[in-house]
Amino acid sequence: MPEPPLDDARPTRSVQLLVTCLIDHFFPQTGFAAVEVLERQGVSVTCPAGQTCCGQPAFNAGCWNDARAMARHTLDLLSLNEAPVVVPSGSCADMLLHQYKTLLADEPAYAKKAHATASRTYEFTQFLVDVLGVTDAGARGAGRVTYHACCHGLRGLGVDRQPRALLEHVQGIERCPLRDADVCCGFGGLFAVKMADISGAMLATKLDAIEESGADTVVVTDVSCGMHMQGGLQRRGSSVRVRHLAEVLADRRE
Repeated sequence: MPEPPLDDARPTRSVQLLVTCLIDHFFPQTGFAAVEVLERQGVSVTCPAGQTCCGQPAFNAGCWNDARAMARHTLDLLSLNEAPVVVPSGSCADMLLHQYKTLLADEPAYAKKAHATASRTYEFTQFLVDVLGVTDAGARGAGRVTYHACCHGLRGLGVDRQPRALLEHVQGIERCPLRDADVCCGFGGLFAVKMADISGAMLATKLDAIEESGADTVVVTDVSCGMHMQGGLQRRGSSVRVRHLAEVLADRRE
């Protein structure tokens, strides 16, 4: 069950941030923004040292032995602390919540860790809205903004109302509807590599919808999808930029 919202009478909460590979190596500003937003809500954030890949690419490629090794390592790190785990990525959160149990079902000790960790793991917007009870993060932006619902968060975790509620309370922006906002952008991790032509066609359809929306910013909850769309937009010569919701929420209200 979701925990009750924070109030001034409660001690500061602590969470562990699973940074994710793409954020760590390519989009560190997203990680810093997630920490800033959480700390504003009175949450103490730690980032366990020694984080590596959660194992999702290996899992999706069928290299389950490699994925198991990374899953064990991740569970060992996250089990050193019983604080909730917050993940600014629906795809990586889905891996922890659902796939670790499958991967490690035949290893009792790690199966127990997988279930225990899953019970306290939340995607970033889930934690803000469902645990902390926050929909207004005190953010202020500008311009015309549209929202793309990333597949793993939407379909794997059921995350939909949470990011929309948070974005709805950002002051100073104009919301633009996105045609087929819940349709895949074509990334899909290794899918974009193995099925490049299909992925490219799906991306083109998504970019057409973005351009039709009139938005100057596309908001996502997974930097992987954002990277895919931003690359396509830049190749088209478009000035539209893609931002993770954590970065939007970190923009301060004056």
